[in-house]
Amino acid sequence: MAFEDFEKTAAAAISELKKRKPHEVILIHHDDADGLCSAAITKKALELEGFVVKTLCLEKVYPEVVADLHESASQTIFYCDIGSAHADLISRINSGKNLTIMLDHHHEPPEVADPLVFDLNLERFGFDGDAEFSGATCSYLFAKILNNVNTDLSYLALVASCEIPGDLAGLNKIVLDEAIRNRVVRVKGRAIKILKLGASVDSLFTKLQILGAVGYYEGGPELGVQVCIEGMTDDVKAKIRYLEEKRKKVNRQLIGRLYRERLREKEHLQWFDVGDMYRGMGTKVIGQFCSFLSYQARLVKPDKYILGFMNVLRKVPGWEGELDGHLVKASVRVPKGLHELIDKAERRSAVDLAAKASQGFGSADGHKYAANVVMQADMKEALLSNADALALL
Repeated sequence: MAFEDFEKTAAAAISELKKRKPHEVILIHHDDADGLCSAAITKKALELEGFVVKTLCLEKVYPEVVADLHESASQTIFYCDIGSAHADLISRINSGKNLTIMLDHHHEPPEVADPLVFDLNLERFGFDGDAEFSGATCSYLFAKILNNVNTDLSYLALVASCEIPGDLAGLNKIVLDEAIRNRVVRVKGRAIKILKLGASVDSLFTKLQILGAVGYYEGGPELGVQVCIEGMTDDVKAKIRYLEEKRKKVNRQLIGRLYRERLREKEHLQWFDVGDMYRGMGTKVIGQFCSFLSYQARLVKPDKYILGFMNVLRKVPGWEGELDGHLVKASVRVPKGLHELIDKAERRSAVDLAAKASQGFGSADGHKYAANVVMQADMKEALLSNADALALL
């Protein structure tokens, strides 16, 4: 497989899109910086072609939401930085009713049976979504095939790729070189400045992480997509300061609690449960806290997976229904001491551990060192027991 195969598959999806000529496109996207950048690229590119785009920000591929969205036929639905890890579920639910296009980078996407579901995750074409491209990079490359004028959106792929550790590599490096040639960005030292917005890539990434996650129930994702294209306003800056202080307050309380109580442990796991401490914020915040925690040597063991649990609100902004049952999210992070063991296939990757430990009762996705699973609250102990038993390969 190679990039030429991606181009051919993307061209086939675009041909089907143009043949159908939908008036409205439904665009489902994730709530982190990558999801917001992916949505902004795809929305802008589709609007340029004359489509009306309706966005919906999801933290997770909830089956009841997908079933509702795909119930009608003859729609056109995009998934940006979300969906590919559950492409088999979406394919079964869609069952030939709607043209569905996924632009994603999540690890190990399952097979798709529905010919109207185009999963353009570049992992399917031989590239590494943990190192070489972000969801927004996939969206950007699709947008370029749709219309080459979209090269002016390359900076958003670079912003989103800040979530990938280390220097830009693979497809991301190709996009960076292109953005420099086209004078979309300027590089000085390690800083990449977006000429159109007058902001650095790193700075915009940080702000989008706050808007999308902390502000999930307060219109943050919509503001984030707007900021991606139009830049910051004083009102948005004030909103970000408010949201960041809101999160910091809970983070301080949680750190204090963990120093007093410590993390609970099994042979291969260490975990904690925040319950409703982050209530009113998106569940992405528990993953962000777990990532921060993975570097706190005084609190965590370097050779044990970190799991953080958080209650999930039943309401999804922009969707009329409610989620079923009492859900919790478990975020999984890998301390530095486990990275080498995972790379040498002596321990499971975070996403493999989350998926296998929750098989039959949870919805898991993620990457090599970071993953998550949503499940009913009464399955927490089952997840912990399974994960501890499955940690070793």
